[in-house]
Amino acid sequence: MTTIRSAANDHYRNLLRLGGSARERRRSAQTVIEGIHLIEAYLDRYGDLRTMFVPERALALPEHAALIARQARGPTVLADSLFERASQVGHGNGPLAVIDVPVLTLPEIIACDAVYLDRIQDPGNLGTILRTCAAVGVSTVMLSPEATPAWSPKALRAGMGAHFHLQIHEEVPATIFGKRVRVELLGLRADDAQCLYDVDLLAPVVWLLGNEGAGLAGELLALPGARAVSIPQEASAVESLNVATAAAVALYEQFRQRRVAAADAATRSEVV
Repeated sequence: MTTIRSAANDHYRNLLRLGGSARERRRSAQTVIEGIHLIEAYLDRYGDLRTMFVPERALALPEHAALIARQARGPTVLADSLFERASQVGHGNGPLAVIDVPVLTLPEIIACDAVYLDRIQDPGNLGTILRTCAAVGVSTVMLSPEATPAWSPKALRAGMGAHFHLQIHEEVPATIFGKRVRVELLGLRADDAQCLYDVDLLAPVVWLLGNEGAGLAGELLALPGARAVSIPQEASAVESLNVATAAAVALYEQFRQRRVAAADAATRSEVV
């Protein structure tokens, strides 16, 4: 077990770079996760961490000891002041961990349920959308080149472990994505498009979700097989829903329709 007390330590400086620089995360294909829940979720899915950092004050906590016991390598202990500087959670006990970012190849043919995120900028929105995708079993998520990085520490915290249950493809241009899709594309819009609740969602679809301010790019709705749908709301209430909220409404309507259809099919089978 190694203890670091100097801010000049190379391993510590690398931790700070990964936590604070999207460029460094892209270059190294690594990122930083923080907190017991996220680390447990990662271990359950992938098995081992590159490095785990624990503050001196928390080394003896039972929950930390349980995580340490799951690792082939012992943790690196940080002086409390160094941990506070590296942590993005005020006065948290961590731990912090460096992990490899899964690097995936976009399928040549996309014929499954999926979500395409067009220039989503807020990591909190992104993480919330990923949590909803994981909850309803939509495992393929694609991000446009201008979207906020999916594997940033903020997006990871908002995702609460959902990242580790999804196939996340970053920097996917609309031109590439459009050529590979073999299912219907449904773009959520705030205008008078077809009502979500009038759309048959039993077949696989790819949901198109647009930027928080500018909305969905026109080129996406111009792709073959694409059409716009909207979520009904009181005309005088608000201009539009938050994109993460809209995603949850749409994905759970799809989830609901399929559960009802499955229940109906089971009932008919019992009757026969």
